[in-house]
Amino acid sequence: MQGGQVLPDPHMHQSHYLFIRNMAKKDPTDLTVEKKLETLFQLQTTLSQIDEKRALRGELPLEVQDLEDEIAGLRTRIEKIENEISEFKAAITQKKGDIEDAQASVARYKEQLNDVMNNREYDMLNKEIVFQELEIELCNKKIREALLKIEEKEALLAQNQEQVDCRLQILDEKKNELDAIMQETREEEDKLKEKARGYEEKIEERLLTSFKRIRKNARNGLGIVYVQRDACGGCFNKIPPQQQLDIKMHKKIIVCEYCGRILIDPELAGVKTVATDEKPKKRASRSRKKVEESED
Repeated sequence: MQGGQVLPDPHMHQSHYLFIRNMAKKDPTDLTVEKKLETLFQLQTTLSQIDEKRALRGELPLEVQDLEDEIAGLRTRIEKIENEISEFKAAITQKKGDIEDAQASVARYKEQLNDVMNNREYDMLNKEIVFQELEIELCNKKIREALLKIEEKEALLAQNQEQVDCRLQILDEKKNELDAIMQETREEEDKLKEKARGYEEKIEERLLTSFKRIRKNARNGLGIVYVQRDACGGCFNKIPPQQQLDIKMHKKIIVCEYCGRILIDPELAGVKTVATDEKPKKRASRSRKKVEESED
């Protein structure tokens, strides 16, 4: 024994030691309803503090994500435009090659005209020359069209690249702003997360799952609330007197029949309620008035 703790026997089998250690932990199902509710409310308080830390970031994470998605979309568009420009340039190269082939054919056919033996060969060569010259004109037309398309695409490319540069600058600013906020809250948030995990280990799995489901569906993230002025602290609907009594007894877990949140007694939640005494004062003043009238 050392410092009030029993040290494990070095010769003890590991699985046996783990069994003893796990048995030492208190089973969450063994806790009383009162302790379960108290632990659950402490967990809620801790999670609400984490939500507050995250709320400090505002819409920045979403804005950063939207900017990143927009930049990714612009870059995909730029890549597509660049591919189209490359295709037009390849088509121009091909057409230039076709022109060279056609010009070579024209030159060859013109040389052959000097050696024709009859009108039929002459006419046939002339037709080939005309055909090749038309092919050259068609290729030049295609080249001009491709050059115009390239000009349009390059203008569109420059426009998209300018948008990317602008969005990148804004993204950098937003990320720096978000990092600054994260730096301020990260350490505190990590401590709160560790604290929340400690509470979760004390709560039975079935109850914890139900609590998380309620909290997820709740608009303000509150899965357990205390009774305020005879009403649910979440939806503010009136709670029947008998149910209020059951809540104060801490004998069972009770949920609001309107919003489904778990209900807890304010005293158990550590909230002090101040009773108003306006009505007794009024009754006292009326009684005093009656006494004064009778004396007169």
